Amino acid sequence: MMTIDRYDGDRVLLSYDVSGAVARAIVARVCQIIFGRRRLSEGSAKVAYQEKGFIHRPGVVWVGQSVLVMSPGDAGELADRLRRLGVRVAMGPVSIAPSTLEAFRRGTRFPA
Repeated sequence: MMTIDRYDGDRVLLSYDVSGAVARAIVARVCQIIFGRRRLSEGSAKVAYQEKGFIHRPGVVWVGQSVLVMSPGDAGELADRLRRLGVRVAMGPVSIAPSTLEAFRRGTRFPA
């Protein structure tokens, strides 16, 4: 059986919705949590590095706009973080063959 990034356990479909009434800073923070962000190290060197988001975790697949498939543990952690920002989150268990899930795999670059 093929695994997705060495993860072969239960999976959860997570969908989130950021209301249009939410401040732009919240929208930006949600994107950083999900997709990561570029940062500069502290100190005089100021070295740029990529702070990874949830889509970089093993077994996480970004299905499309505001929809991911991931482990129950990662889904719970992400849902808690998003809800604290006032984001609406829905989750449910999903049964999908890893080979089918692979068809949804997208690159790890930031979305367009």
